[in-house]
Amino acid sequence: MVNRKELDPNSSPEAAYGAHMRRLRERRGWSQEDLGERLGYSSQHISAVETARKPPTLPFSSKLDVVFGTAGSADSFEREWREIRHGVLLEGFPEYVGYENRASEIRLFQIGIVPGLLQTPEYAWALAKGDVWRGSITPEQAEERVSFLAQRQATLARSRPPMLIVVMDESCILRPIGGPEVMKAQLRRLVDFAALPNTVLQVAPFDIGERRPFNLPVNLLTLPDRSMVSYAESHSQGHVDRESASVLPLLTAYHQLQAEALSQAASVAMIKQA
Repeated sequence: MVNRKELDPNSSPEAAYGAHMRRLRERRGWSQEDLGERLGYSSQHISAVETARKPPTLPFSSKLDVVFGTAGSADSFEREWREIRHGVLLEGFPEYVGYENRASEIRLFQIGIVPGLLQTPEYAWALAKGDVWRGSITPEQAEERVSFLAQRQATLARSRPPMLIVVMDESCILRPIGGPEVMKAQLRRLVDFAALPNTVLQVAPFDIGERRPFNLPVNLLTLPDRSMVSYAESHSQGHVDRESASVLPLLTAYHQLQAEALSQAASVAMIKQA
């Protein structure tokens, strides 16, 4: 106990994780060596995680949940790990991305900004820096957000990529993000995207007016077993829905949206003009 380091759980999510781990360990009267033996880790590793000098991993967190009996509970270390790992993401979004990675078809509708899966790194950075400037995230969180987006985009390059159908409101291509050069490169990226064999890109022009069925972004996934998943966001959280009764009406409305939107050829022409 001579070299015991006091922990401030409020200083960071990692520190809160370490303090939680120490609290449960000491409640059982275990030393760091005792816990390390039960987990298969060294006492040095236990000490480093407790004092936030080393970040926890998912396997480590899962073993802690087994040893402390916290799996599936509000005190779950795996839950804390996910909060650390996805700290800049809305609740529900990591679950959605798990489905997205397996989807055979992805349908997106976006308003105001280019959908994340189609963003260039420079465009994504411009958006993230805007959030840093407003104080809603830290520079480190901005870096994590852009890195996480790159991981999502990698799903499009897998050996059997999903069919990706995107309808963008006209505002997505007219709203300047990051300056002229960033925007020009982003629009070129959209033109290249439309040329891929597994994609459809359409623009919903302003003049469709009230015939546009959605006033919020829409994410619809078709999974390999042909079941469907929808994802919607408010300002503070996201929600994944697998209930057919609520997902299928969104699919119907999406088809109606596509009927009102410009054809892909006309959409590409509008993007090139922009």
